[in-house]
Amino acid sequence: MITPPPRVDAGIFQRVLDRMPDPAGRSEAAALESELATTFGAAHAVTVSSGTAALHTALVACGIGAGDEVLLPAATVMMTVAAVQESGAHPIFVDAAPGGGMDLHDLQSKITERTRAILAVHLGGRCDGVRELAALATHRRLMLIEDACQAQGSRHHGQLAGTMGDVGCFSLKDGKIYAAGEGGYLLTDDPVIAARAAAYRTHWSIPADGQAAGSRLGRNYRLPELSAALARHHLTGFETALARRRAQAALLVDLVGDLPGLQTIGSGAGEEPNGYSALWRLTLADPRAFAVHLVQAGVPNSVGSFGLCAASAHPACQALNPAPCPAAEHMIDHLLAVVLSAADTEQDLRIRAKTIQREATAWTQQTA
Repeated sequence: MITPPPRVDAGIFQRVLDRMPDPAGRSEAAALESELATTFGAAHAVTVSSGTAALHTALVACGIGAGDEVLLPAATVMMTVAAVQESGAHPIFVDAAPGGGMDLHDLQSKITERTRAILAVHLGGRCDGVRELAALATHRRLMLIEDACQAQGSRHHGQLAGTMGDVGCFSLKDGKIYAAGEGGYLLTDDPVIAARAAAYRTHWSIPADGQAAGSRLGRNYRLPELSAALARHHLTGFETALARRRAQAALLVDLVGDLPGLQTIGSGAGEEPNGYSALWRLTLADPRAFAVHLVQAGVPNSVGSFGLCAASAHPACQALNPAPCPAAEHMIDHLLAVVLSAADTEQDLRIRAKTIQREATAWTQQTA
């Protein structure tokens, strides 16, 4: 049975409003950082205003900037690419391995003297190959940054997503398993990265890395106190929310069943995904058109709703002169990632499953 999410007591907001302006500063955000570090087993947590801000801040905190190259999967979202470009570095797209992670052979062939970091993206809550990436990064003396915005609670060989590299980046946007409407945070065990991130997200108004306050330019990437209060409230129910999302994804896959044209994407070796989305590989004719068609029939999904495509083929990335990444392009073009939310009930999922069954069957008949 899918349990509904708990309601939020509006009193948590009133308590924050009652003490604003607070001369002591960011008490909710500071408390949240301590609680995040404890909950997810990291030495340091730094809150920021969004998942994209977390990625940009992590890159800057790792010393990555103009003239540097960052290797990242072609199978990613545009926010990841934008963060790399915003740092001044050049994104280099890596093709996909059969399991969905980065192709290590293609990655190694693209390492140059300008390469400074690998940015792993755990799309759909999957962490395929990240342990191998961590070993490679260590061997080649590269930073490993994890985009775990869709992977809160996912594990790879027992280790939490976002804690396997030098720094992990997360989003608190609505729709995420752990959310606060908007916001983000970084997890790291490196005190230097943490200090730089904290300084950068608040216009370098505090010292870091031996550099005085105000000696560098930074950004206003602060997490608002109201968002921090909501994030603190939801953090106490994270394990329940994680179990709910996993149950939702598993139920939808089970309800759709063995359907021609849809192949369930199972977990890889050592993977414990968070159930961020219910995932299938489409073998239907014109799969991207089918994904769009499903949206019109009431089934939101990443390709049909948001136009997800491999970065190497995305119009916004063509000015970067990307090398073709055919495996990643094929993988995304044939992906059905059904969007789930905490509000989806068992009845909602039953209706969605029937819609997928009906529309896939009709699509097969029409294109036969």
